[in-house]
Formats: sequence, structure tokens, C-alpha cells
Amino acid sequence: MTKIYTKRGDQGETDLFGAGRVTKDDPRVVAYGTVDECNATLGMVRSQLAGEEKLAPIDAILARLQNELFMVGSELAAPGMVAKMPVIKKEQITALENEIDAFTAELPALKHFILPGGTEAAAALHFARTVARRAERFTVCLVRELGARGEVLIYLNRLSDHLFVLARAVNHKSGVTEVEWIPR
Repeated sequence: MTKIYTKRGDQGETDLFGAGRVTKDDPRVVAYGTVDECNATLGMVRSQLAGEEKLAPIDAILARLQNELFMVGSELAAPGMVAKMPVIKKEQITALENEIDAFTAELPALKHFILPGGTEAAAALHFARTVARRAERFTVCLVRELGARGEVLIYLNRLSDHLFVLARAVNHKSGVTEVEWIPR
């Protein structure tokens, strides 16, 4: 039996592919850990969509996004090794933009900010959106200080917009009215 634990991280360090050992609060670890958190949240959303035939196209998109987030996390973990791994390209960013536009065209126009919520899946997508924004903020540091590729930053920026629109689409397709934020 292979054990899942190695005890190598017990002192607060971890191994990065091609970069040796670093502390677990290294900006790369924080960034790719946050991307992993976003990916896990999408897994939670997918479990909530299971069996919902009308939402199957959204589930398929989320499956693709989970794979793309693994690419993002790998690149953030080892920005100097991009030649040896699949990376986010303009095509993935364009796909996000096209899907944002297509879903937005089917939704009621926004006249106010909306409060996160609605169905469980939509609420979880709103949560995933905030995690994607946090990953983006951490990635800014990597782009600036370690020379990570800007495409990753652009992808995370579009991803959060995409997740917002998907949350709205899930509510809309489920017949749930969004709650507008109206300052009082």
C-alpha cells in the first residue's frame, strides 16, 4: 500500500516541480492552492447539477473548466517549466468570452447588482467566482515578481466573470428569480 502522507511537509515546506522546496506560504503555493480551492468548489457545483438534464450543458462547461484550472495550477506552481506542460492559451480565454456572451444574451438585463444566492448550485457558483477573484489577486504577485505568463491572469479574470454569468444562468434555467441589491 502506498501511503498518501510523506511527512515531508510537516515543517511547513513543500516541493515545487522544477523549483525545489519552498515554504507553504510561498506566493506560488498560495496562488495554486487558491486555484485548487476554486476547482474543488466547481466539483461541488457539479455534484449539485447531477441529474439536472436542463443544466447538463453547464455541467459540461464546468468539467472543461476543472481541467483548465489544473493547467493554471500547474503553471503557477512551476512558472519556469511552461515549455514542458500544457498551458492556458488565448483559445481558452476566447472560449470563456464567447460563452459569457452567449449566456448573457439569454438572461434578463442587469439593472441592479444582484445578491449571491438562488439555487444551491448558483450560490456555489457565486462562491467559486469569489475564489477565482482571490486566485487572480494572488496571481498578480506572481506575474509581477516571478514572471508568470499574463495569460493566466487574464484567464482567471475572465473565469470569475464566466462563473458569475453561469450562476445567473443556473438560476434562470431553474426558474429562480435573482434578488437585486437595492440600497435602502
